[in-house]
Amino acid sequence: MNKEQHRTLSQGSTITVIGLGPMGQAITRTLLAAGHPVTVWNRTADRAEGVVADGATLAATPGEAVEASDLVLLSLTDYQAMYDILDSTAASLAGRTLVNLSSDTPDRTREAASWAAGRGAAFLSGGVMVPAPMVGTEAAHVYYSGPGQVMESHGAVLALLGAPKHLGEDPGLAQMMYQAQLTVFLTTLSALMHATAMLGTAGMKAREALPELLSSADSLGAILRAGEEHPGAALDAGEHPGDLSTITMMGATSDHIVETSTALGLDLALPLAVRAHYRRAIEDGHGSDNWTRIIDGIRAPR
Repeated sequence: MNKEQHRTLSQGSTITVIGLGPMGQAITRTLLAAGHPVTVWNRTADRAEGVVADGATLAATPGEAVEASDLVLLSLTDYQAMYDILDSTAASLAGRTLVNLSSDTPDRTREAASWAAGRGAAFLSGGVMVPAPMVGTEAAHVYYSGPGQVMESHGAVLALLGAPKHLGEDPGLAQMMYQAQLTVFLTTLSALMHATAMLGTAGMKAREALPELLSSADSLGAILRAGEEHPGAALDAGEHPGDLSTITMMGATSDHIVETSTALGLDLALPLAVRAHYRRAIEDGHGSDNWTRIIDGIRAPR
């Protein structure tokens, strides 16, 4: 691919969006609002009605959608959907850039990058880190990975969706970050619901419990950064000083959470998983270390 094949798209250049779930629709409307003609395609054509009413052009086939633009954005269920839709358009992919914003594993993303390269297309993977209604707002950001030159060429357009954060050349990096972020997100949501259920057994309504619980969640970042040094630096150095909170102390707390949840008849999947991290560290002789020591067992499960 030469630079001309990956030229920067100026305002007014047509962009293709394939996949019109809530995210795909939000992406389409954001691009339309910025002055770009947008060609769209979706397996279920009636999902396109809203964005077509807003000014998008509905392609009759995936091939027609691909041929309409040099830049093709995909917002699909997974990467297999990309193959299912675009396999028939292989002859049209050469010289174009595919930006896949779908969720899947890092390994499947790397395979997809090779698949695209074999058809003469450039490839970026991306992870949109906000819900659909926030796309295009100042609060939005999107992780990307893949060739830096390709990212640079299309950075101005991609910035319309949210602040772009390019993680590096490895196409799997954006998916790795996306999955890591969602690990925190989904686990936190489960913890909030477990805690809300726990308080509900004592008669506290969710409308009363959630503000208190969310306040605790909001303060987590400040708590972790309370020391003079960023906690990541100690982790990178393999240091786990137990001067403020130890594995033994946190492990005892996890025991109490399991006991309370058992007595209340709640599901134990989450509290047992948390307790297992601390018990493993204690068994390995790290009871006096900081709670961060649990990362060892996570990195090397038995």
